[in-house]
Amino acid sequence: MPTHTVHIVKDEKTLRFAAREVPLDEIKTEKMRAMLADMSSALAKEDDGVALAAPQIGESVRLFIVSGRVLARLARKSTDETASAHTPPDAVFFNPVLTKISREKQTVEEGCLSLRYLYGQVKRAAKVTLEAYDADGKKITRGAAGLLAQIFQHEVDHLNGILFIDKATDIIDIPPEELKK
Repeated sequence: MPTHTVHIVKDEKTLRFAAREVPLDEIKTEKMRAMLADMSSALAKEDDGVALAAPQIGESVRLFIVSGRVLARLARKSTDETASAHTPPDAVFFNPVLTKISREKQTVEEGCLSLRYLYGQVKRAAKVTLEAYDADGKKITRGAAGLLAQIFQHEVDHLNGILFIDKATDIIDIPPEELKK
C-alpha cells in the first residue's frame, strides 16, 4: 500500500468536501490500520504538527489523530512537571462529533499543515466535548479545554470541508526561515 503524504495545497479537493463516515466494521481493518500508520508517520515528520485529519493525506473519511507528543505536553502541564516524559501513542478519533460546545469563546492563533505557512486568529469555543470511536472501535467521550479543545474544533472542521482560513482574521504568511528566528 502506498504511503500517504501531507497535502500542502489549499485547493486539494479532499480538503473542501465533507468526509464520509467510516462504518464501524471498517475501523479495525488492515486498510484503516495502514492509514493510521501513514497518518502517524506523516504527523511525526512535522515538528510543529499537533494533529492530522484524513483529508489532509487525500483520504475523505471522518478520522483524525492528535499527536502523542502534544498529549504528553498537555498532561505534564496538568500534573507535576517531574512526571514521566513517556510519550503516549497518537490519539485516534473515528467519526468524531462535537456534542457540547461552550458559549465562552477565545481567540487563538492557528495554522495548518495543509496551508503552510499561513497563520491567523480564529474564534473557538473554550471547551468542548467530543464523541468518537477509537482505533479499536470503542465509543469514547472526551472533554477538552484550551489547546485540545482548539485542536478538536480545527480537525472536525477539516472533516466538514472547512479550513481555518475560512474563519480566521489577520491572516499572515510567515516563511519557515522567519519562524526559526
